[in-house]
Amino acid sequence: MLRRKIRLTKEYLYRKGLEGKQRLLYEKKRKIREALEEGKPIPTELRNEEAALREEIDLEDENTAVPRSHIDDEYANASQRDPKILLTTSRDPSAPLIQFAKELKLVFPNAQQMNRGGQVISEIIETCRAHDFTDVVLVHEHRGVPDGLIISHLPFGPTAYFQLLNVVTRHDIKDKKTMGTMPQVYPHLILNNFTTKLGERTANILKHLFPVPKQDTKRIITFANQSDYISFSLKNIQASYL
Repeated sequence: MLRRKIRLTKEYLYRKGLEGKQRLLYEKKRKIREALEEGKPIPTELRNEEAALREEIDLEDENTAVPRSHIDDEYANASQRDPKILLTTSRDPSAPLIQFAKELKLVFPNAQQMNRGGQVISEIIETCRAHDFTDVVLVHEHRGVPDGLIISHLPFGPTAYFQLLNVVTRHDIKDKKTMGTMPQVYPHLILNNFTTKLGERTANILKHLFPVPKQDTKRIITFANQSDYISFSLKNIQASYL
């Protein structure tokens, strides 16, 4: 296990180290393309490399022209298996935070809840890596009110922090009959208005917490972004017709 971790870390750092070289090469080829398209002379500093660069340009297509980064590889293997999530809290959690964590476990399929106890984060991460967890979700509180959620994708990230506002749990809703039960089927996802580069990466983090649902699934989860505030809602279509 230790050898495998060392090998994967070296591979990750090697790929990340190549990014600067690939970006420099991409800029050189971009200048060559622009000069050829506009009928301008090749930049003086690139004339010695022109023949080799033009040969590479001729062999490229739309998929290989733009260099890939380590960000592209973060979820490269996500489609090979369903997510496996460890859900835990900050130390000495209050009763409301424990209740909130229980309800989050119902939101994320394949999530396993763990009592934090005295474990430090590094121990939790190593345990998750050893048992093939794909993500760790950690919830925080302030004076008994859930106020933060950390999502860390394994083995090498990304890690994102979300501030929580206006949290209403199922436990807080008085009319239990209208609320109904929480289905455990894999949900369809609606990710609305994640259009920027940061938004696309955030949507990527969120969507890979959920397995691929069946086509006839009646459960829908919506993440709607408005001015960098993400609203969350869960709906069971079947229950809405009762």
